[in-house]
Amino acid sequence: MAEQSQFQLLAQRRFLPFFGAQALGAFNDNVYKNTLVILATYQAASYTQLEPALLTNIAAGLFILPFVLFSGMAGQLADRYDKARVLKFVKAAEIAIMAIAGFGFATHSIEVLLGALFLMGMHSTFFAPAKYGLLPEVLRDSELVGGNAMVEMGTFVAIVLGTLVAGLLAAHGGIALIVTTLVAISLLGFLSSLVIPKLQPAAPTLKIDWRPWTSTWENLRAAGESRTVFLSILGISWFWFYGAVVLAQLPLYTKDVLGGSEEVVTVLLVMFSAGVGIGSLLCERLSGRKVEIGLVPFGSIGLTVFAVDLYLATPAMAGTDLSARDFIQTAGSWRVLMDMALIGLFGGLFIVPLYAMVQQRTRREIMSRVIGANSILNAVFMVVAAGLAAVALNAGLTIPQLLLLTGVLNAFVAIYIYSLVPEFLLRFVAWLLIHFVYRLDRRGIDNIPEEGPALLICNHVGFADAIVISAACPRPIRFIMESSIFKIPVLSTIFRGMKAIPVAPQKENPEVYERAFQLVAAELRDGNLVCIFPEGRLTPDGEIGEFRAGMMRILKETPVPVVPLSLSGLWDSMLSRKYKQVWKRWPRRFLAKITLKVGEPVPAERAEVQDLRQRVVELRGAAQ
Repeated sequence: MAEQSQFQLLAQRRFLPFFGAQALGAFNDNVYKNTLVILATYQAASYTQLEPALLTNIAAGLFILPFVLFSGMAGQLADRYDKARVLKFVKAAEIAIMAIAGFGFATHSIEVLLGALFLMGMHSTFFAPAKYGLLPEVLRDSELVGGNAMVEMGTFVAIVLGTLVAGLLAAHGGIALIVTTLVAISLLGFLSSLVIPKLQPAAPTLKIDWRPWTSTWENLRAAGESRTVFLSILGISWFWFYGAVVLAQLPLYTKDVLGGSEEVVTVLLVMFSAGVGIGSLLCERLSGRKVEIGLVPFGSIGLTVFAVDLYLATPAMAGTDLSARDFIQTAGSWRVLMDMALIGLFGGLFIVPLYAMVQQRTRREIMSRVIGANSILNAVFMVVAAGLAAVALNAGLTIPQLLLLTGVLNAFVAIYIYSLVPEFLLRFVAWLLIHFVYRLDRRGIDNIPEEGPALLICNHVGFADAIVISAACPRPIRFIMESSIFKIPVLSTIFRGMKAIPVAPQKENPEVYERAFQLVAAELRDGNLVCIFPEGRLTPDGEIGEFRAGMMRILKETPVPVVPLSLSGLWDSMLSRKYKQVWKRWPRRFLAKITLKVGEPVPAERAEVQDLRQRVVELRGAAQ
């Protein structure tokens, strides 16, 4: 059956009502927040005596505060009950909140309006764990990236539209139109949620802890169950830190540095949000419909490069109160606009795989609590971002210098995270290899089990075999690597990061030999994939050599299915031993096609050395 596009999810009941409810929620958030801030800024006397700058910060703090206080409970509720039911209750509450906000607008009560804003923060707090926890329950693994991409795209489109509608309502709409719009959007969101199919609770016996601090700690503890998941959450939170710094500076950056009017602020925000949407949608195409964390380093590189370029692109001289049209006609303006769009685009490439990996590698029973922990850390990072920006600006940094500092900090944070979890960087290397050096044709990849242990066996053509197989397989693999290859400079760093298992001939180094079998048995007992190259060495002539009997000891000690693989197209590569002299090893064909074929699993009790070799030979065929 042909693979479906991510957009075809919008034609399915399991996704469309949920997508509509979450997008309308984000839309309403932004319509309300921005309408409130604009009216309180330009009609301050009729609402409050507070300074507009102070009011803006109070509003931002009140919206974020519930994420810190109540995300723990929100995560537990979404695990305890049907997530679809939780979403419906939250969307029903949104109607009541907008009615309260309408009363605040009608009476010009800033206290009521800020109270409603706090309640909208609570709405989003309880919505998020059910929202992200629902996706892995209704989507297949091959749809996770596309589903998350659609959600992120929908969210940022909603932010742009909400900002634009808020500007129109504040400038040209009366109180009656504002209130009607807010209530109508919330009502549409509630009606959309009613169509979301019912789900089974993930943890129906879970006891809800109604104490904010202890429930928060419980969520953080659940997130820390997997080190990779926790560091992915930190990566997501860093993106919100980065985004909070950049977006918070846009109004002053536009007014004081670019000399633009409010129209230019909107244009920059639209470019950023459009970039995030495009980057999110690109994830599915670039990842091959699997969770490809190799895109995360790619995204972080772009976040740094274009933040630095935005600093360099900032004009030395600016105009005064330029309209959007005048700004676009100003020299250098398109570079600034493209930098904003590309920051958003690489942000999408950065964040979507992280969300998908958190969902893929978290147990269903604790999924929403982990998402709750993500909300908590996101909020904390955004508060820290606001504090850092305030301190930096008070210390004398200009806004362009603050943006430059953020880009540089992003590079250091990325390097630190990738040093803790080399898998991100290794997948990036693998992704680059099969997209910019080779064209990889994967056949029968579904024969690799989605879960549980298996021993993969493959012919050994070149130094990059393990990287190619790793790039093609959606699951992590532990490779058994010939110790001589394991010691090659540069490749050694990659293989160590992959946690490859070095093995040496028994006569040469019996200790390394025995240790390899112990590690392999432990990995298989833990339900992981292990790959061995049974020839025991790189092919010297492009042909498949005799298989050694070492793999039979593995199967005797830990009986698991054996999955035969074959690689072809790499023999004429710079990464094979065809060319003895180093200077002859240059790429002979741009994007040369290589093929990885995966055969059907063979039960351990039926596995024989010669039969397995024959299966690999037949899979490869005549091609080398």
